[in-house]
Amino acid sequence: MPLALLALAVGAFGIGTTEFVMMGLLPDVADDLNISIPSAGHLVSAYALGVVIGAPLLAAVTARMSRRTVLIGLMGLFVVGNALSALAPDNGWLLAARFLSGLPHGAFFGVGAVVATSMVAPERKARSVSLMFLGLTVANVAGVPVATLMGQHLGWRATFLGVSAIGLAAIAALALLIPHDHEHTTAHGLRGELAALNSLPVWLSLGTTVAGFGALFAAYSYITPMLTDAAGYAGAGVTLLLALFGVGATAGNLLGGRLADHSLRGTLFGGLASLVAVLALFPLLMRTEITAAVAVILLGMAAFATGSPLQLMVMEKASSAPSLASSANQAAFNLANAGGAWIGGLALAAGFGVTSPALAGVALAVLGLAVASLAYAVDRRRAPVAGRERIVASHVPQEAEAVRH
Repeated sequence: MPLALLALAVGAFGIGTTEFVMMGLLPDVADDLNISIPSAGHLVSAYALGVVIGAPLLAAVTARMSRRTVLIGLMGLFVVGNALSALAPDNGWLLAARFLSGLPHGAFFGVGAVVATSMVAPERKARSVSLMFLGLTVANVAGVPVATLMGQHLGWRATFLGVSAIGLAAIAALALLIPHDHEHTTAHGLRGELAALNSLPVWLSLGTTVAGFGALFAAYSYITPMLTDAAGYAGAGVTLLLALFGVGATAGNLLGGRLADHSLRGTLFGGLASLVAVLALFPLLMRTEITAAVAVILLGMAAFATGSPLQLMVMEKASSAPSLASSANQAAFNLANAGGAWIGGLALAAGFGVTSPALAGVALAVLGLAVASLAYAVDRRRAPVAGRERIVASHVPQEAEAVRH
């Protein structure tokens, strides 16, 4: 695998750290800025909104630019956003800085996935994407806990300065390791990228991401009450289990990347089916501490085994101009985060029990399987038509020549 993938992973590590560290810093930020915890929670939403808006917008605006330059520029924007977060004098400025920090998130992963797959042989594309995503999953294991401790002992502003330093390291790595043959611009431009989105299979692929990862967040958003109220864990034990979730996610990400290189469709459907099974077993597994720990690890593995396949599925359906579609898929991941948490909350509020969000996740994962099946069915139906059109087009010049003579 090219060493340049390390540069993408470093950037992903910084992005993953700043995305999730806010959850652990909310009490500190609320106390320092004299706001309530719910008001501080809006800082999480501001970042997610930045991702959803920035992913397609920045990918579209930079469609004619060098991919290498785009990646470096996106990390530059990331550094600025986090530095401004550290310097924010009040909640309003911090909300704006968090929104700015989220803008480059989706475009970085989207463009990064295109660059990563272009640097390897076709049979290694999924693994190249999984290695980039490795930075994101490792951030949950190491980056977020360390950054949270830093914030608790040195102040939350120090955390964002530290994340800015990671961004600067990523810029240096991108400049040194991304090959200069990625200085060229995309041949498609904005019009070509937008045309690639004018495809039902592409939108069905994005829908698969929303439903599939929505299943994860329907359960994971409420994993703490499940572990405390159902499995009997104390608060300190929950922190350890969240790290174990990151370990499972890292393992699932690497496994999914390797398997998807052999069978993209098989890995995608197998991962979603595994997610259905794990979530369906949650009410049983959450009855003891040991089985609950196993459930958390399996949830991370099953969900993130689909990460690389979902990204490649979208890029495959938009193969003529994948940068915008690939970035839009990152927006879909964040919509899954918000939508899954909302649906899981509905199940909980309806009084169906503390583990009911997992069963809501089962429904979403099944929906993801259905949408993915439809996407491939539409592709199969279109393939013969496209083939016939190419055959007819190839005979048109010959027929015209015969008429002329």
